[in-house]
Amino acid sequence: MSSEDFNARRSTTPSGDPRTNNPLLGPSNPLVSELEQEVLDEYSRLLENVNKLSDTLADLAGSPASLTLDGLRLLERKTATVYTLLKASVYSIVLQQQIITEGEAAAGQQQNIEGASVMTSMTGGEGDTMTQ
Repeated sequence: MSSEDFNARRSTTPSGDPRTNNPLLGPSNPLVSELEQEVLDEYSRLLENVNKLSDTLADLAGSPASLTLDGLRLLERKTATVYTLLKASVYSIVLQQQIITEGEAAAGQQQNIEGASVMTSMTGGEGDTMTQ
């Protein structure tokens, strides 16, 4: 089946803006409630998107497979590059957090050591001077 046959069979709706062809799709119709109008508008947008998708698929079906494969290979390379960069960024963030945590732990230990030496100098040595 050629792409012209596919395009000829593709759409069962009239071409052009559906609002101009169907009086119910107009915003000032008293027979349609606001909710019904929103649903009709959404269906109209859905129809446009499906027709765009159909056109794109027809273009893909009409183009040589080698061009499609080349495009997919390029996309695969770009995706792999983005994945590698993302992994490196996450690793860098985790490593920075680990360094910060270790630095805070070392600072806390240093403060504990300094606090203990101050307490030792205040008591006069190893034991309590009051009991000796």
